[in-house]
Amino acid sequence: MKHALRRLRTVAVALSAGTLGLSLLSVPAAEAYSVQPLAPHSERAPESEQFSAEGVTTVGELRTINGSLSYAQDGGTQIIRHPGASYVKVHFSSLRLAHGDYVTVSSPDGRESYRYDRYLNRATGADYTTDGQPGFWAMSVEGDTAVVTLRSTRASRSSAATIDRFWRGYDRAEIAQHNFTTQSVCSTDARRDVVCYQTSHPNEYARGRAVARLLISGGGLCTTWRVGNTNRMLTNKHCFSTQSAVSGSEMQFNYQCATCGGSNPGAGTKVSGATLYKVSSGGSNQLDYTLYSVNNFANIQTYGTLYLATTATTTGTRMYVPGHGDGSPKRLSIYEDTQNGANCTVRNANYNTWNISYSCDTSGGNSGSPVLNASHRVIALHHLGGCPSNQGAKAHLIYNEIASLIDNG
Repeated sequence: MKHALRRLRTVAVALSAGTLGLSLLSVPAAEAYSVQPLAPHSERAPESEQFSAEGVTTVGELRTINGSLSYAQDGGTQIIRHPGASYVKVHFSSLRLAHGDYVTVSSPDGRESYRYDRYLNRATGADYTTDGQPGFWAMSVEGDTAVVTLRSTRASRSSAATIDRFWRGYDRAEIAQHNFTTQSVCSTDARRDVVCYQTSHPNEYARGRAVARLLISGGGLCTTWRVGNTNRMLTNKHCFSTQSAVSGSEMQFNYQCATCGGSNPGAGTKVSGATLYKVSSGGSNQLDYTLYSVNNFANIQTYGTLYLATTATTTGTRMYVPGHGDGSPKRLSIYEDTQNGANCTVRNANYNTWNISYSCDTSGGNSGSPVLNASHRVIALHHLGGCPSNQGAKAHLIYNEIASLIDNG
């Protein structure tokens, strides 16, 4: 993965009800959500710092903040906004907090909020990601605005925190602009929001709950999912394959629309990557898997899990694919072309040594999606697009390599 975040120039951002610096806005906490936020003075980081990985959908850009504030009292709020962004992910290069002090990174409506103190203990505070450099990344906040608030009992003018960078998510048009996509929607796109099938296909809907959106190192996008009864996750090797990338990534469960055809997904549940266990050998046209675990596993257990098929599938087997193509809220691909038409089926169960093929609709961002049969076992790990032969790595071959590392039920 060509993604190495170099040390960038840092800017001290003191969080408070203090003075206004450049176009960064500081307002009292009580007024934080009624004041129109200003866009922070920020610059796009150099191209060498932007996310870039072959076969992975780029969904955001890294920006640096240039400005500083000092704080004088508790209750200060710093607004970080990039108009039109789909998410904001803030980096603290340092926290200088006394015992009992903390900062929160929240959405403007407060529905999504992450709390951090000097100890950065995931058991007592919020989750976070790291990139091997000083400091940490707060969990991403949906939308174009992150509200960063300091809570302190100290009366001091010293700096409490340093914010030097943030990722901002692209909108739909920008995602299309920044990504080359192989034609993987075969004929008419028959994918629908998962909630559309809650009544007609309750089992497919339920199994899809174990599937999450994977935000890679702040700027890349794939799909990932729980496998087996323990804390294990699968995605593609070409999505990430190193411990540093696992530690720098978020897994977002329950990111799906509340109504069929709506545009109303909630933030869901976000956890960070923990431990890299195994990566497949060979290239991205072979088994192409990464097995890893997450932090705060208890937070995602209610979403269920999936199990690998341990024997080869057959041509003509009915199948379906849940996933986050294009970074969209979770969709299900059940039909080939039209609703209630022909079901998706395996076109060739032995396309080559490692893969099966199908023409069920996928797109960039579906990399890492599970391909399930009518018995709701995973028969393949989707990783290659190209109609009419989209491809998934054979799940029984993956099972043979990771059986000792998972509890497959």
